[in-house]
Amino acid sequence: MKKKLIKNAIVVNDGKKFCKDVLINGAIIEKIDSNITLDYKHELIDAKGLHLLPGLIDDQVHFREPGLCHKGTISSESKAAVAGGITSYIEMPNTIPQTTTIEDLDKKFLIASKSSYANYSFMFGGTNDNIEEILKLDKNKVAGIKLFLGSSTGNMLVDNPDVLRKIFSSTDLLISAHCESEQTIKNNLSKYTQMYGDDIPIDCHAKIRSGEACYLSSSKAISLAKETGARLHVFHLSTGKETKLFISNIKLKNKKITSEVCIHHLWFSDKDYSSKGSLIKWNPSIKSIDNQIELWRALNDDRIDVIASDHAPHTFSEKQNKYLDCPSGGPLVQHSLLALLSCVKNKKLTIEKLVQKACHNPSILFQIKKRGFIKEGYYADLVLVDLKSKTKVTKNSLLYKCNWSPFEGTVFDAKIKMTFVNGFKTFNNGYIDNNQFGQQIEFDR
Repeated sequence: MKKKLIKNAIVVNDGKKFCKDVLINGAIIEKIDSNITLDYKHELIDAKGLHLLPGLIDDQVHFREPGLCHKGTISSESKAAVAGGITSYIEMPNTIPQTTTIEDLDKKFLIASKSSYANYSFMFGGTNDNIEEILKLDKNKVAGIKLFLGSSTGNMLVDNPDVLRKIFSSTDLLISAHCESEQTIKNNLSKYTQMYGDDIPIDCHAKIRSGEACYLSSSKAISLAKETGARLHVFHLSTGKETKLFISNIKLKNKKITSEVCIHHLWFSDKDYSSKGSLIKWNPSIKSIDNQIELWRALNDDRIDVIASDHAPHTFSEKQNKYLDCPSGGPLVQHSLLALLSCVKNKKLTIEKLVQKACHNPSILFQIKKRGFIKEGYYADLVLVDLKSKTKVTKNSLLYKCNWSPFEGTVFDAKIKMTFVNGFKTFNNGYIDNNQFGQQIEFDR
């Protein structure tokens, strides 16, 4: 591979912005300095006026393979991710078969090695009856353990309190949890089914998968983590009340209990159900604008540590089903960064804070080796963005296999120009180069 020199970029890294040149040698960042020169035989990229960010690390995606490939595949969704500036991802275990045995985990790694355009790792799913498999995991191979403490796509609910306590007490791996109180949801659903039968309006989703359901489960998981000393990461916060369970005055590497927020909870509110309908049906549900304001506040004051997508595609026809049969989730990886950059333009967060939450912190939290920062000796996972251009989301531009997006018609206040994965220019001005796949993420544990 030729050396590449990115000149005159506005580099965003470690809380700072500075104009530097970045020299890439193979898969690695070799040098960061001013006025680097390079032999004419190698590639020069003039990035004047563009911002150079670390490639995003998305710690929560559902790429649907194996078993649900009509919705998406590791190939199709990783391609969309790279086009969206995401260079590494951690994929969830609710596939078919579920990733709840080491054998099935290894099969997913094999699929990704032959088809993933971004760097990859996987969560191992905890169930009511696979504690022995969890105890055999290699902590340097798997990203962590995923627990569904409220049922969602895949029916992996862990509802045995003795099992939960044993998992929390028995592993040093980071435990990521989907927190919603199953009994609260059942009670709410019964109430709305009595009112509407099988024709429940979509805007009832936030009342069925309510804020109280989230808080009850999150607070219970946090109490158990404090009691057992487990390392807990609470996925996709959706309420202001939950944010008060977390603290901000400790460095991330020293935190035992951390949290994440997703793009859709920062962008949409319950007012959007009238226009978007089931296309914005997620679990946990999208809630009120007051909750969204609190999420933004907690993100900026560091009670929330990570931004992710929870990318979870379904076919358009599946999303048209009536409420009870309509699956929750939607495609996001191609547009997560664009949405966040528009929020930077609207002064909801700084670009330095964006990089901290979507690049640096996932790397720190999961102890990922040499990714998530723009540093000499690190992998050249990079994204060049233009904050003076715009991007309109059209159906023709979508790379998701499901071929729809809740953002269709949206005009974002930024454009992704290039994405480098391990030094390889995988995405360039709208085009994907299919000639190189990503690498398995390694951990420093």
